[in-house]
Amino acid sequence: MSSVLITRIKCLVNARKENQLLRGKALADLPVIENAYLVIEDDEIADYGRMEDLADSGNRPEKKIDATNQYILPAWCDSHTHLVFAASREEEFVNKIKGMSYAEIAAKGGGILQSANKLNAASADELFSLAWTRLEEVSRLGTGAIEIKSGYGLTVEGELKMLRVIKKLKERSKLSIKSTFLGAHTYPAEYKENHQGYIDLIINEMLPVIAAEKLADYIDVFCETGFFSAEETCLLCKAGMRYGLKPKIHAN
Repeated sequence: MSSVLITRIKCLVNARKENQLLRGKALADLPVIENAYLVIEDDEIADYGRMEDLADSGNRPEKKIDATNQYILPAWCDSHTHLVFAASREEEFVNKIKGMSYAEIAAKGGGILQSANKLNAASADELFSLAWTRLEEVSRLGTGAIEIKSGYGLTVEGELKMLRVIKKLKERSKLSIKSTFLGAHTYPAEYKENHQGYIDLIINEMLPVIAAEKLADYIDVFCETGFFSAEETCLLCKAGMRYGLKPKIHAN
């Protein structure tokens, strides 16, 4: 059994006696333990508390770390990212500042459709290299668990390419990564007047491959005016569930 003892921690942050869901004013309370210790065994927290309460059990840890004047915080859990993309679209912030809505930007060919065009033109190797750099950056900033969505492909080839890149990130990264299939992010331009055609494409051509290659943990649908209706969202979520994917709702 591997073990690590961290001692003399200036502040052990968010040390709660019970695992509980926090809401409202309770979020303002951030409990800390000053001059603390932390014991990790086989990559799990085994014990923690104040230094004066650290008992000598006779067991010697394989590694001992002196954290004098250091803070220890829980890792971030980032539950909504689009880490795999070809290029940013920060120029759209100008339109938002001028008062354009997300739907208006999308109607002019911006938003998701613009990202989809850029992603489909990029190779899988290019996308992986860009995404790996971003993943390493968020890891250094304290993220320990992350969800990564597809949804910038909007074609069979593009969505599968994204999900395969995410699978490769999962295999190579030490972070805990969950993959979400968001093929129903918006309707591609060629299916703007043929919603059922794109829904059929997702159900009949994307989902079987995703299930066969184990490319996703979740299915997500953008349920919003101008995107997918409540009925369409329900249909797609149920289709994903039949392939073993857990459903999510992507909504404003």
